[in-house]
Amino acid sequence: MVLDPSFTSSYLVAFAMGLATSLHCVGMCGSIIGTLTLSLSPQVRNNKRLLIPFVFNYNFGRITSYTLAGAIAGVVESFIPAPVTEINGYRILQLVSAVIMAGAGLYIAGWLPRFAYIEKTGAYFWRLIEPYGRKLIPVKDPVQAFLFGLIWGWLPCGLVYTALALALTTGDIAKSAITMFAFGIGTLPAVMGVGIMTSILTRLSRMQRFKQVIGLFMIALALFAAMPWLNPMAIITTHTNH
Repeated sequence: MVLDPSFTSSYLVAFAMGLATSLHCVGMCGSIIGTLTLSLSPQVRNNKRLLIPFVFNYNFGRITSYTLAGAIAGVVESFIPAPVTEINGYRILQLVSAVIMAGAGLYIAGWLPRFAYIEKTGAYFWRLIEPYGRKLIPVKDPVQAFLFGLIWGWLPCGLVYTALALALTTGDIAKSAITMFAFGIGTLPAVMGVGIMTSILTRLSRMQRFKQVIGLFMIALALFAAMPWLNPMAIITTHTNH
């Protein structure tokens, strides 16, 4: 029996990270979905059945951007010198990713506010594409909502960058993209719920004790990323000699 660390430290951890941190992002993404919602006609805005396709397409566009970013991270990783990537199965990248993940956990818990400075990394690119997002307002159909999400998926976010750091450890462009897709799917329930249960989710996301619990969970994920053999989500495979 052997541990499959590439799966253990990537897809499932990325999904759990997205699920755990999504409520923390409700404040940021909630305001964007609010902008999307307010730009719709009153007939759509006041009818949940008509509103959900718009919110879903926005999130589909956002997750598509995350997946594309993951593929780009995989391409960047392929240019890292071989002596670095060959040390014990990307061990250095795993440890760096774990440190960044732990920093995100401390930030969510309110114990490391300076971690927010990492969001400045993508500020220049965001200034270039953000005007295209504003041109899509008012959103008139689900396709436009998808394009709106595709742009706003590049909004600078330290937690997204944390997931990208994890994606870099996969050693493969496709796996890196799937890692970010898994992260995006993890964020989907809370961000989709903003349009349906806004007041409940917003109130929950502001509870300091809740933030601390999520922060500690992120730190635990960082430990599992650094030491995948301890991860209870480990995938075990059995090799049989013929």
